[in-house]
Amino acid sequence: MSEKNPIRVFVTHRFAESDDYLRFFEFLESVDNFFYLNCSAPDNVPKTGGMDAIKDELIAQIKQCEVVVVLASLYLEKPDLIRFQIDAAEANHKPTLAIRPFGGVADTPKELAARVKENVEWNERVIVDALRKLARNEETSRWEVIDFP
Repeated sequence: MSEKNPIRVFVTHRFAESDDYLRFFEFLESVDNFFYLNCSAPDNVPKTGGMDAIKDELIAQIKQCEVVVVLASLYLEKPDLIRFQIDAAEANHKPTLAIRPFGGVADTPKELAARVKENVEWNERVIVDALRKLARNEETSRWEVIDFP
């Protein structure tokens, strides 16, 4: 993975930028030397065609990515829409990564955790390691380093 070959990421959305959607990209931006391309486009709301057009747009966005990130908080809000996005990811052979609801107030729903390849918490290092593993099969095997004063 380099700046010329970023990991292509799709993050589940409901055609609006939720707090966790924005927070996810803030976490990625805080990691040095991690390059990604956001394939999700919540602003591309189809103007006509109803639910079929919405589904077609989501499938088109998912087909461009290497890994689908499922925000558990959105799953709790809009389970049918997020289930569809997971179904589209599976149909297009895209690995899925769930991120628990932010703040530790709730766990990832069991039915969601059972469907995804990885389920992680809000930790930029853990998220990036999972993205690298799922998208490119890169094992990071990093150790936590603690500096004592």
